[in-house]
Amino acid sequence: MSAAREPYVGRRVKRTEDPRLIRGLAHYVDDLRFADLLHVSIVRSMYAHARIVSLDLAAARSAAGVVDVVTVEDLDRARIGDVPCAASMAGMKTPAHRPLARGKVRFVGEPVAAIVATSAYAARDAVDLVSFEFDPLDAAVDLEKALAPGSPLVHEELGTNKAFEWSVASGDLDAVFKSAAKVLTQRIVHQRLIPCPMEPRGCVAQYLPGERQLTLWTSTQIPHLVRTALAAVLGLAENRVRVVAPEVGGGFGAKLNFYAEEILLSVLAMRLGPRPVKWIATRREDFAATIHGRGQLGMIEGAADAEGRLLGIRYRSIQDLGAYPQLLAPAIPTLTGLMLPGCYKVGAMRMDLTGVYTNKMSTDAYRGAGRPEATYQIERLIDLVADELKLDPVEVRRRNFPAASEFPFKTASGLTYDSGDYRRAMDKALALAGYEKLRAEQQSARLEGRLLGVGVSSYVEICALGPSAALAAGGWESATVRIEPSGKVTVLTGASPHGQGQETSFAQLAADFLGTDLDDVIVKHGDTAEVQYGIGTFGSRATAVGGTALWHALGRVVEKAKRLAAHLLGAASAEAVGFEGGVFVANGKTLTLAELATAAHHAKSLPEGFEPGLQATYAFEPKNFTFPFGTHVCVVEVDRNTGDVRIVRYVAVDDCGRVLNPLLVDGQVHGGIVQALGQALFEEAVYDEGGQLVTGTFMDYALPRAHDCPRFETDRTETPTDVNPLGVKGVGEAGTIGATPAIVNAVVDALEPFGVRHVDMPLRPEKIWRLIQAGGKA
Repeated sequence: MSAAREPYVGRRVKRTEDPRLIRGLAHYVDDLRFADLLHVSIVRSMYAHARIVSLDLAAARSAAGVVDVVTVEDLDRARIGDVPCAASMAGMKTPAHRPLARGKVRFVGEPVAAIVATSAYAARDAVDLVSFEFDPLDAAVDLEKALAPGSPLVHEELGTNKAFEWSVASGDLDAVFKSAAKVLTQRIVHQRLIPCPMEPRGCVAQYLPGERQLTLWTSTQIPHLVRTALAAVLGLAENRVRVVAPEVGGGFGAKLNFYAEEILLSVLAMRLGPRPVKWIATRREDFAATIHGRGQLGMIEGAADAEGRLLGIRYRSIQDLGAYPQLLAPAIPTLTGLMLPGCYKVGAMRMDLTGVYTNKMSTDAYRGAGRPEATYQIERLIDLVADELKLDPVEVRRRNFPAASEFPFKTASGLTYDSGDYRRAMDKALALAGYEKLRAEQQSARLEGRLLGVGVSSYVEICALGPSAALAAGGWESATVRIEPSGKVTVLTGASPHGQGQETSFAQLAADFLGTDLDDVIVKHGDTAEVQYGIGTFGSRATAVGGTALWHALGRVVEKAKRLAAHLLGAASAEAVGFEGGVFVANGKTLTLAELATAAHHAKSLPEGFEPGLQATYAFEPKNFTFPFGTHVCVVEVDRNTGDVRIVRYVAVDDCGRVLNPLLVDGQVHGGIVQALGQALFEEAVYDEGGQLVTGTFMDYALPRAHDCPRFETDRTETPTDVNPLGVKGVGEAGTIGATPAIVNAVVDALEPFGVRHVDMPLRPEKIWRLIQAGGKA
């Protein structure tokens, strides 16, 4: 590391990728330009549940500009496989999921046929020429009714809408509940949410018959996993499939998936090659046919002693899977069970989970993915305990935290938390917020008739996914470091950043390790033909796992360079060579990294057995997950005349281990809080009784806007992990996990004068207004 300058790591370095993004110079899928490009429009079901009686495509086939039309029969003849689910549970009933519907449609938006034309307009016009005859069926929409006898069956061949059952348990729960001073019970709903990345899904595919090479450009978080899945579904050799993730305009888990459209575009490209084909989702399509998040309801029960200490937790939960199990869908709610104890010492726990098929779009990972549900359950329960025992909710949390000296901490769900100091993070958040002063202000406000509420949420999350044994497709990550002949540095990462900022933070790591300037490092990702195999970006893993792989690869490069330096400088061994600030030193002589790189590539004088060039690859397999944590404090004021909720202050203290770039961390926390605010106050995917998506556009699906957000006051503690040598834990989902219960706790606290003890999200003004008008009994 150079002594001539301050290290890059730890500094608020602006994102190196931002200039191209804000100047409009970046290339998203829709920006890609090809000669002879064809356009695809997809015929989708307008019914939630119906038999396909007939499908007349003759008029569409003969329409001006139409080049090809495909149905499921074409896919069957070509022996195209199903859309896969990689996370099937033991004993799970799994239906066939064809890329195009066969015989029956099961949700509004399900693809039925694909039309290819010379322009996007011609393709879309041809969709309107398709003549359908459907036999509508009753739809299974309500989760609890879908499990009842006589409910419409989404998949008749399964004989039930129950997909699977799963549980996690420890301790003598019956004894704990019998001995408890207080038992609290609350039904809690985690409403369906629609991920709304700025860029909808889209892809371009091209097949070169001569080379027998298929290339798919797609907006994805997992390009290598998409390549593996796509090759299997198409029956192609994987080395004849290339997947490229160009710029990705937001993912949030919605693009941590493998979709029917990626299969369809590839099939069409192989039928029409070498002409490329392109599909870009409209916003309405994206709402209806991109995975939804959350969709869980359940009954939480907590047993506490007279001092407010949690003795046991029981949670019975139902997860809405939608019509089909998407890539990781069944595994997502199991994370709720694993993280159900939260930050607390709990003697016994049990979660019973039932996965249910409904006539709606599938659910799957959405920012937080099962952990927001767990944190919301336990943080609402803690506040219910405090309310029941007339204790300060902060004190109840403090009494249930494990001490910092108890880490590594074994939880009731069987996980081992790596490191933590929950009291320190909470105390810092309370001090920043001026908690005691806020409570005094609250009492004064109530005397004036104002409804001021203070909410606290302490969270811990499971990150750095994770050990391969726990994941469907591996949990390791890869990195390659290549020193070019000129001494410039190229980093190839198997992670696939799309807003997290690893092009910057990885360059900071490499520049410090090698003693180069930041501008001398470029970070490449997302192209399976250029980058070694990797797992991708999700679960707050890219830096904790991918960054650690980079750290090891950097070490290997330096060790190789030391061997060459020892040879050229006349040192006895590589161990006799010093390295600092990009300079190798031995016997009073020096060589720069650039000079060594040139020598390594020219290969005029190399030690015996030394491979020309200067690069190294490393795949890092973590030994455990990491567990970031923190405390958020939210202050709200509720308008008693309208029910409107205004966030007055928001304080967040997060601990994501060692911080490489505070600016990136703040950005991730800010974004996460805003998405949590959306779930708490506004967002809900609503289907009517017939399975129609009522909130199918931004006219009906409300997102938070700038004026809904206060100035976020963020700070942090740093408790490094020993899971990786960097000490980093991950922060991409922290804001979303910690903020939702803080906001809801604050609103319930504001409504305490009316006897309100719980309100299900979203806390829309009309809901709050009705509670106020009914004195909390609505």
